[in-house]
Amino acid sequence: MKQPKILIVKTGDTFADLICSFGNFEDWIRQGLGVGENQIRLVNAPAFEVLPEPGTFSGAVIAGSHAMVTQNLDWSLNVEAWLARVVTAGVPVLGICYGHQLLAKAMSGKVDFHPDGLEIGTAPITLTADALSDPLFQGLPPVFNAHTCHSQTVLTLPPGAVHLAKNTHDPHHAFRLGPAAWGVQFHPEYTHAIMAGYIRNMSPVIQAMGSDPAKIQQQVTDTPEAAQILARFAALCRHAPMAD
Repeated sequence: MKQPKILIVKTGDTFADLICSFGNFEDWIRQGLGVGENQIRLVNAPAFEVLPEPGTFSGAVIAGSHAMVTQNLDWSLNVEAWLARVVTAGVPVLGICYGHQLLAKAMSGKVDFHPDGLEIGTAPITLTADALSDPLFQGLPPVFNAHTCHSQTVLTLPPGAVHLAKNTHDPHHAFRLGPAAWGVQFHPEYTHAIMAGYIRNMSPVIQAMGSDPAKIQQQVTDTPEAAQILARFAALCRHAPMAD
């Protein structure tokens, strides 16, 4: 029997210069998953491409975006309604940044701008006690570095969500819903060079909030533990039972 593909739901594009150098969000995610292009199905949500029915793919990654969840764009509302059905069906889901927030909103969590503003750069992430037995996070160090870049956040977790990770800026860096739906606010798909590119592109915003882009650049480091999340998710998709 042919292995069903992992779905990547594209929710926007990165900066043009980063696309030229490193590819786009979906390319970074595929590389992190460690699978070939023939094992991926890509759906461009802002282009209103049709989202497939649960049971026709082995798992779904909802990518990051420069849009804001609270804009309630038509395509985003489509993904939100679809996500609720996918989670209910028990299909593995991994939401990253925008995808993390959209997953929370789809399942009745609260998303809005973070009261302390933008978080950007490499930051330590602390796992909760529940993460020690979580299928995606178990075995990772209790504290590890991850790349971050977000203005909005999950202010209130959805009912029944298992809280998995936090840091000093954001209490909700990761959560799980049910057996197989995860949201991560940090970016496991970012490399050192991509994180540096985001800081460079967003230097005016960083300066406007009173921070020093050069100092944030100096703190960028590799994030091998965070990067494992995507490959771990791909492994879970391979072994997950297919939804009816």
